[in-house]
Formats: sequence, C-alpha cells, structure tokens
Amino acid sequence: MKKLIFIFSLLVSFSGFCDKPGEVIQVKKTAAITEDATPYVLKKILENKEAKGIKFEKGTYHFYPDKGLTKFVYISNHKDVFVNLAFPIDGFKDFTIDGQGSTFIFHGKMIPFLVDNSENVSIKNVTIDWAMAFHSEGEIIAHNTEEHSFDVRFGDEYPYEIRNGDIYFIKEYYEHDLGQTIIYDKQRRAIAYNDKKFSPIATSQKSTVQHGIDQVKYKYKVDKSDLTLRKVGTESRLNLKQVAPGVVRFYNHKKQLPPIGTILSTKGQQGENRVAPGIRVNNTNNFHLTDVTIHHAGGMGLLVENSEDIYIDRLKITPSGDRMVSTTADATHFVGCRGFIKMTNSLLENQLDDCVNIHGAYQEVVEQLGEKKLGIRMGHHQQEGYVIGKKGDTIGFVKIEDSFTPFDKLTIESIEMVNQRYQVITFKEKIPKEVVQGDYIENISAYPEVLLENNKFQGNRARGVLLSTPKKAIVRNNYFHSEMEAIFLPVESSKWYESGATSNLLIEGNTFDNCNFGGTSRGIIRLVTDEDNESIAFNDITIRKNIFKMFDNLVLEASNTDGLNFEENTILSSDRFPQLYPENPAFILRSSKNVMFKNNDFQGKATKMMESDKSTINVDFQ
Repeated sequence: MKKLIFIFSLLVSFSGFCDKPGEVIQVKKTAAITEDATPYVLKKILENKEAKGIKFEKGTYHFYPDKGLTKFVYISNHKDVFVNLAFPIDGFKDFTIDGQGSTFIFHGKMIPFLVDNSENVSIKNVTIDWAMAFHSEGEIIAHNTEEHSFDVRFGDEYPYEIRNGDIYFIKEYYEHDLGQTIIYDKQRRAIAYNDKKFSPIATSQKSTVQHGIDQVKYKYKVDKSDLTLRKVGTESRLNLKQVAPGVVRFYNHKKQLPPIGTILSTKGQQGENRVAPGIRVNNTNNFHLTDVTIHHAGGMGLLVENSEDIYIDRLKITPSGDRMVSTTADATHFVGCRGFIKMTNSLLENQLDDCVNIHGAYQEVVEQLGEKKLGIRMGHHQQEGYVIGKKGDTIGFVKIEDSFTPFDKLTIESIEMVNQRYQVITFKEKIPKEVVQGDYIENISAYPEVLLENNKFQGNRARGVLLSTPKKAIVRNNYFHSEMEAIFLPVESSKWYESGATSNLLIEGNTFDNCNFGGTSRGIIRLVTDEDNESIAFNDITIRKNIFKMFDNLVLEASNTDGLNFEENTILSSDRFPQLYPENPAFILRSSKNVMFKNNDFQGKATKMMESDKSTINVDFQ
C-alpha cells in the first residue's frame, strides 16, 4: 500500500496537478529553477490554463531557449520568426503574472511574454533584460583625416569577427552585421547633437557589375524593400580591419567622421534586426502592465496588435548597466487597436526608435473575386500575416492619392488568409463599382481613444509620440526630449502603409525640452502626410498651455489640417545647443484652414513668425 501511495504521489508531482484550477501557480527561488526557469515555467503554464496567475518569489531568473516552446510568429513591424517561449499566454482569462520585484534575464531569440487570444491579462512587478544585447556598442577613439577613417573600441561584452572586410557581432544564438547605426553622446546619455552629420554609416553603395537584371519580370506588384529585393543593385561600401584587439578601423565612411568619445550603436540590417520584442500582445481584451521595467529587447519593448483596452502604468524602458541603448526599436507600438489606450507615469528612454506609435493599417485592393469578395495585399513586408479585422468590423475604402476620407464603407463577413501577404475578404454588402485595383482599405472600427499623461520621453532616436486615430486623444503633462519631432501626426501611406487621419486631439501642459536636436529641419509638433494633395487629414487639434524650450526656431509644422488652435503656450529661447536652421520661421502651414494662434508668450529666436502657402486660409494670428 505504501508503495502505491508513493507512486501516486510521484505521478501527481510530475503531472502538475498539484496546482488546482483557479489557484495561483507559485514559483520558488531555487537554484534548479533560477538557473534556467524556462522548462519549469512552461510546464506549469501549459498544464494549468485554468489558473488565475503565476507568482514568483523575488529573485533573478534566467530563461534559455533550448527547452522553450517553439512557435512561428507573425509580428507587425518586425521580422516574422520562429521563437522559443517560456510564457505562451494563449487563450487565458483573468490571468496575472506577478514577478514580485524579480528580474528575468533572457538568452537568445525569445519573446519574454507572448499574449494571444486572451482576456483580462496582467503583467506586473518584473524587470526584463537580456544577458547579451541584440545590438552592439563601441566608443570612437581615433580619427585619420587623411584617409577619412576612424577607430572604434568594442568592449568584451560585444564580441565580433571580421569576414572579408565586414564585421559580425556574435551573440548567444544570434549574430548581426553592422547594418543600421547611430551615434550617442556619452556624457548626455542620449543621441548625439546633430547626429545626421555623422551617421548612419553608409554600409552599401550601387553595385558596379550587373548582367541581365532587366530580364527578371514579375506578374504581380512587388515590394522593393523586401529583404531579398532590396539587395538588388547594391554592394558593400565599407572596409573594416582590426588594428588592435577590440579596436576596429572603419574605411570609406561617406559622412563626417563621428566625434571622438561618442558611442557608435549598431544593430544589423533593417528588416533583419527586429526578432525579439519584450512583450507582444495580440487579439486580447483588457491588458494591464504595471510596474514593469524593460532594459532591453531585440525589437520593440511592448507591441500590441488587434487588441482592446490597454492600460499601462509605471512602465520603465531604460538601459541597464553601461549600455546606451534600451530597446532596438520603438519603446511601445500599437497597431489596429480599439477601445482605450492609457499610458501614465512611465519613462521611455534611449530606445532606437519612437517612444509611442499608435496607428491603423492600410491594405491594397488587388482584385474583385465576386460581388461581395475582394483579394487584398499587405503593402509592407513587415505587415505580412497581419489580419486587418474581424467579422462585423467596418472597412473604409480610400483613394489615397485624392483623399484621406473613405468614399464608401462595407462590413466584414469573413477573412481568409491565403498566405502571409494575400488575403480574401468577404463583405456582407455588395462591393460598390467605384472600388478598383490599387484602392486602399482601412478598418474604421479599429482605432482607440488615447490618454498619455505624466510620462517622460527622452534620449531616443527618432520621434516621441506618433498618433494616428480619429477617436478622442489627450497628450497631457508629459516631458519630451527626443532627437526628432516630439509629437508627429502622420499619414504614412506610401512606405509603411500606416493609416489613421487624426481628429479631436488635445495636447496640453507638456514640456518640450530642446527636441529635434538630431539635425532634421522639422517642427517640434508636426502634422504631415505622405501624399501631395490638399485633402484634409487632421481635424480639431488643440495645442495649449505647453512650454517649448527652443534652441532652434521651428515650433509647429502643419499641413492638411482643418481646425487647429494654438493658444496660451510659452515659447522660450534656449542655448543648450547651437542653432541648426536659423532661417526657419516659428510656424509653417500648408494646405490648412481655420487655424488660430491666441494668447501665446513668444520669447524664441525666430525673426519670422509664419510661413504659409496659397492653399492655407482663415488663419487668425493674435
């Protein structure tokens, strides 16, 4: 009898049934678990889908891919990849991951948290980092002006090898070439002032030998930025050699030599270098992120797709140790979301792309397959696998070269994903005769209301906040210090196929601290479209009671706007950086109407207040 009881106890222990349905899985800080927590955590999650959460005893836990669950994942604005998972949160409801102050260190190509098809999921009290970064950093230590070369010293944490004059950085389970680069200021711990003079380092040039290329024809439209096609017509430009252990000399740099003492950041080729976002959420309702720190990710920190009601509080995205770089792409990114996005009391800094990007997706009509059926195509290769909507959603049809407003609307009955780039949509209604090949579609149902409040956005490459939604949005009491424009309202239709004409936006009480220091001539707040037409894209924009600290001139750049109030703002002159564009006015308007400037305190350097074109009307400047 004792032997039977012993065997039964073993079976219960190994099967995981000791965690009762509805209870919280407890993870103890034992050496057997912390040295590689992946198999233990994965087993517990897969066997206890009815559990209400998983809670970790505070400690440092390592996660390796070797015993993780392999899954192929289509990820917007990333490379679609096979990854190994420890936390496959798929089909869960009312589930909380509580690190209780723990640090999770990942190794290689993993997505720390993959949340799919779930409801009421929370992640809290945890820090995410990688043992080896997906990017690499080195200090500029010497110049040779005669041969226009410079030397970079890479520390032992960034091992490399040189192959035929090209450098490759060797990681755990991963490697990257030079690819995309930018310069950081070591003292300011931010992107270098006027970095456009020095970076990116041009790694390729036009190829010198071709034969028969014009014989290659395509029946259907192709994406020239696709990972294969983009290589056609190019060859390597740079030549690198090691001049001492850990010191590499760069030849054939096209721009000015980067300043000695600055930090060169490199992350590999565009399209290849986004393989491991920190947290990816898809088709999930009511997601909460609280007291989470992301020190690094091989892509975006938080990526949310096709989800509803996202609440983020006290999120920190910041580098660990001596690293200059946090995440290698956007800190946070939201595609095709609905309901409400709320981000408060958060710090997003030093990532290699934007702080916040919220938008929809354009897709292109390929052909009509029936009176209610269309074949549609993903425009950008990093949209592959993205499903634009679900049954009952309203799809708008747009002739993007003429207007940003849908000329007709239909309701989705079903979507069939034929392959990663081609899908078939069946509608409830008949397709209007005006719909032709090349028209764009957007999901009018998949835009959120937004609140961004009491956040700090600083030190990163590119923009602060990109916002594309026709729903009510508030950007209030935030701090901005970004390399490019602080707030960007775009319609990026031609390259990224990102949709969302903006309306009903309040920008209030923010501090814009010497933004646009990277070298571009752009407004601190910028409203522009990819298309060269006068159609209205932005409506009812209010910018009030903000403080602009300006080393340069251009405060606001707006086009295609109807209804913009710029009032009770304070524009201060700053000497933090030398001016880059002293000839710029303070405000530029294009193809806009019904614009009012009222009760602003202007103490800036600009000698010319306003520049506008003939298509701009009804401007009241008080």
